[in-house]
Amino acid sequence: MAVSMAYTGLWRTSRLFLPRHRVLFPAAVRTQSTTSGDLLPRTSLSRPPWPEQVGPFSAEDERSRHAAVVSTVNQRINCQDFGRLFAVVHFAGRQWKVTIEDLILIENHIEADCGDRIRMEKVLLVGAEDFTLIGRPLLGKELVRVEATVIEKTESWPKVHMRFWKRHRFQRKRIIIQPQTVLRINSIELAPRLT
Repeated sequence: MAVSMAYTGLWRTSRLFLPRHRVLFPAAVRTQSTTSGDLLPRTSLSRPPWPEQVGPFSAEDERSRHAAVVSTVNQRINCQDFGRLFAVVHFAGRQWKVTIEDLILIENHIEADCGDRIRMEKVLLVGAEDFTLIGRPLLGKELVRVEATVIEKTESWPKVHMRFWKRHRFQRKRIIIQPQTVLRINSIELAPRLT
């Protein structure tokens, strides 16, 4: 007890002789935010160990190649020379690859009635025989239009979910019936011109 009191008194007196603006541990001082340099230390996690890859083409060449591809796709769309379209849509928590006249069975309830036409707005990808348009993450609503018709609304056949623990006199039986909706894809339409 007396020793700890002596160290406390020594610390208090030594603080009187030390200047107030100096810091005992310079590593504890935070550097200014205006200093130049990286915010993260250079490690293999913050930067890959290999050098940055430079593309084989310059920026101007890339722009000209992009314009050539877009003009080719626009010509195909104008001539309707792309064959059968397919699309990947996100609907009812899943992704579906659909084409025209496809039937999809969704294990979910949809607010539309039988015979109603609905539009699938979350289109991730549209492809044809010679080109594919990929969204980041979605394609624009003005670029592609996927429409479907509600064909049937029903319920699944009963599924029995049984839990049983032997030698514990425990058993639980659940009968699961899920709502189901059948959709038919009516049309997949592209805009007349890409931008």
